[in-house]
Amino acid sequence: MTARVTDCGGSPSLTHPSCCVSTGGGGKRKGRSKKWREILRFPHISQCVELRSSIERDYSSLCVKQPIGRELFRMYCETKPKLKNCVRLLDAMDQYEVMPDEKRRSHGEEISQECVPEVAESYGQLCRHNLELSPLFLLPPLHGTPFMDFQDSMYFDRFLQWKMLERQPITKETFRQYRVLGKGGFGEVCACQVRATGKMYACKKLEKKRIKKRKGEAMALNEKQILEQVNSRFVVSLAYAYETKDALCLVLTIMNGGDLKFHIYNMGTPGFEKERVQFYAAEICCGLEHLHRESIVYRDLKPENILLDDNGHIRISDLGLAIKVPEGELIRGRVGTVGYMAPEVISNEKYAMSPDWWGLGCLIYEMTAGRSPFRARKERVKREEVEHRVMEEQEEYGSRFAEDAEAICRLLLTKDPKQRLGCQSDGAAEVKAQPFFKNINFKRLEAGIEEPPFVPDPRAVYCKDVLDIEQFSTVKGVNLDQTDNDFYAKFSTGSVSIPWQNEMIETECFKDLNVFGPNGSRPPDLDWDQPPEPKIFIFVALYFCYYSFIIFTIIVAVVCGVSFLSLHAF
Repeated sequence: MTARVTDCGGSPSLTHPSCCVSTGGGGKRKGRSKKWREILRFPHISQCVELRSSIERDYSSLCVKQPIGRELFRMYCETKPKLKNCVRLLDAMDQYEVMPDEKRRSHGEEISQECVPEVAESYGQLCRHNLELSPLFLLPPLHGTPFMDFQDSMYFDRFLQWKMLERQPITKETFRQYRVLGKGGFGEVCACQVRATGKMYACKKLEKKRIKKRKGEAMALNEKQILEQVNSRFVVSLAYAYETKDALCLVLTIMNGGDLKFHIYNMGTPGFEKERVQFYAAEICCGLEHLHRESIVYRDLKPENILLDDNGHIRISDLGLAIKVPEGELIRGRVGTVGYMAPEVISNEKYAMSPDWWGLGCLIYEMTAGRSPFRARKERVKREEVEHRVMEEQEEYGSRFAEDAEAICRLLLTKDPKQRLGCQSDGAAEVKAQPFFKNINFKRLEAGIEEPPFVPDPRAVYCKDVLDIEQFSTVKGVNLDQTDNDFYAKFSTGSVSIPWQNEMIETECFKDLNVFGPNGSRPPDLDWDQPPEPKIFIFVALYFCYYSFIIFTIIVAVVCGVSFLSLHAF
């Protein structure tokens, strides 16, 4: 069962986890520990010397991909009159990327008039000439001298402090643990909350002995590494990986809206109206595109692996069967779920990304028809029969399929992967260009600003009762040794950079802590010439230990003296 949170009408043990936690303030600050500032206290900049010398000095990595790096670079630009325009340019570029094609040229001309005159003159003519093609032509002035100067500023030093916090050890004490949401292959999934920020997650616990008994080390590490590699709003995100005495823990995006299987079959007439099918299929297509861009084939696309968040957007989950395909190679593997496995998987032929486009075809069909293409709902049929249907029979299309819906399903469910939609050189772009998606603005969709056609009710139940979740039996006869510890060290790597930085910004910890001195001066913790102040509690502890030792010595001396006198009298 996949993890999701429910509200079960007021029962204390089954309420939404956010209803069970101390608020610790309102709004985005809800749920923070009273000691959150201490937990996220910046180290003095003098403690960042090693990091300063080893960190990658790449503009794209520091100032574009990493959210906190991007924010601090923007703040630096705001302090320089000639660079303020660069901040406006970054905002204009973001708007440019999500604009309809027909408005891009006019918006490009506006950017040219407002922003280009103030950037370096050597780039001005090039920018004006090529702006309608791509705003990226305006980037060279930013990752030249401004980026070099940024690295000598207090804003870069503050970035180093944030990176040090990001690299703090992660343990079970980092989180508050809440109720069980479900279970995975190796253990339970529960809700958890980061003490410092109040952000809720789902914690997937992989029991160490259960992993060893099933020889699942490679599978567990593979899923963790793939989740760590992918940064997509359409794929469940890994925020932390740590270990306890008994389990390895993956801390993942929590999805409160249930899975597509529940919504297809438990919300009235099975299936969705066309608008919902198009929206979910488009977001799944984007998720597959992001996975394939990293050379990852998913291999387990089915309704129960597609989860909804609070706002009605979806994410692909459960990447246990996903695998990275070596460049220029094909792989083989008969894995997946019966009824959703592509013909080339069933026949154990080599493949690359083709099984995922077959899976998308199965999903579009099932969301439309209210049943899977090769097996009726609750039909009792042997695996061999289902596989025969997949390999030999043509799926049937009823009146619920519009012409464009049937067309895309037929193209995606083509049995020959060489002829299948999405399997040519254009990949996802070929799928997105289908008439079925003519009403989808993929740029706005990828920016997260398209309104979903359905928003889950926060008071509703979108999964089975937690009391119905089967409990795991105790694993006996399995002993852990040093080899296992070596594997756990590879797994337990702490925070994942981009999700952690997004968490700091979303919960406003970044806003509350990212404070500088008066009139834009360096605060004491960023002053290289001012050593960090010794912590008072260290002196208190030393004082206490010193006088405790003296008192203990006196007591021992007195007791020994009394004993000696008593013995002498006797």
